[in-house]
Amino acid sequence: MVKVERRGAPRAADKDLAMKLRLGEVDAAIHTLNISASGAYCKTDKEIPLMSRVKLIIMLPDTERPGSPERRIEVAGVVVREHPVLVDGKIKHYDLAIFFEDISAKDREALSTYVSKKAV
Repeated sequence: MVKVERRGAPRAADKDLAMKLRLGEVDAAIHTLNISASGAYCKTDKEIPLMSRVKLIIMLPDTERPGSPERRIEVAGVVVREHPVLVDGKIKHYDLAIFFEDISAKDREALSTYVSKKAV
């Protein structure tokens, strides 16, 4: 049986991508598990309710010129999946899937280029 990919944009694993999540006045550090031009899967130590509208700040490295300044991308998104990860019966962190609702065409293209280079 062949698994059919339902996502519209390719994704790449990237545990080192610097990101920050803002929900209202609350900032949370998040760690990326994978990213695409249409969303991100990440983990955080804060519980973020399902369907919350959030702002993400992504510091995207320049894959063409390593050592160059990172590109700051601000994205409005919505939490479409959220669940706690339990270890020994205690919550270790929360996994979040965030769909990018509002991203400029230029920033989406930069993310797409980054993902294609990371996936190689």
